[in-house]
Amino acid sequence: MKAKLIKLWAYASAAIALLVIFFLFGYIFYYGRSAISREFLTAAPKGNILGQDGGIRPAIAGSLYFMLTATVLGSVPALATAVYLVFFCRSRRILSLFHLIIQSIAGIPSIVLGLFSYSFFVRTLDMGRCILAGGIALAIMILPFIETRIEKSLRELSPHLINASYALGCSRFYTFFKIILPACRHELVSGILLGACFSMGATAPIIFTGGVAYAASPTSLAQPAMALPLHLYLLLAQGTSMPQVYGTAFVLMMIILITNLLAIFYARRRRNSKWNQA
Repeated sequence: MKAKLIKLWAYASAAIALLVIFFLFGYIFYYGRSAISREFLTAAPKGNILGQDGGIRPAIAGSLYFMLTATVLGSVPALATAVYLVFFCRSRRILSLFHLIIQSIAGIPSIVLGLFSYSFFVRTLDMGRCILAGGIALAIMILPFIETRIEKSLRELSPHLINASYALGCSRFYTFFKIILPACRHELVSGILLGACFSMGATAPIIFTGGVAYAASPTSLAQPAMALPLHLYLLLAQGTSMPQVYGTAFVLMMIILITNLLAIFYARRRRNSKWNQA
């Protein structure tokens, strides 16, 4: 009886979660459908009032620049940290210290992280407001997110597989690149993609570092750029172009949804791979 109740509770919770997601997408699309058009997706904003005319193409391009920069700068140290903690760290104190630092970084409010990035990267290092400064701020924000998932996937790998490689005389370098990475690559890539989604939805870090209201599509990391979450915030603060607000929100949600689906699809491929069936 208890097992049936737990199963019923699980199905009901999943159904409620799906209904909430569908309701959010439907609600935002309903109020933003009048603004969504080909011009809205491909044109730059025009007019004296932001969002009154034109589209969000520079904001989409800027968001992708910020996301890619943050993903590259955040995933490399996250992967290195996870590999060290799983395969090379032999001290529990050092392991606990690393976990404490990672958890502390994860707990930093995004607005505080944005203020620190502005003070240090934009002012102290004289980088100026640019995509690179914003990408570094976002990379710091998503580093704990990616590291936690990479470390989890590495720890779930069977130790017998690794020990068998060492027993055959394979070096750690060979074992990591030929055994460990192929076995975990789907989880690693999916974790990095989810971190990219996390960075794309952040507003506070880029307000102070690289996001601007009006800018052309970026061509360099040394330029400031528009971004969808910042553009959405500014439109909502004005309160004069509500269909464009909902349209921008829907485009942002769709990009994040598609990226999440790609991460899920790529992760599930491992379960059906020949490697996993061996």
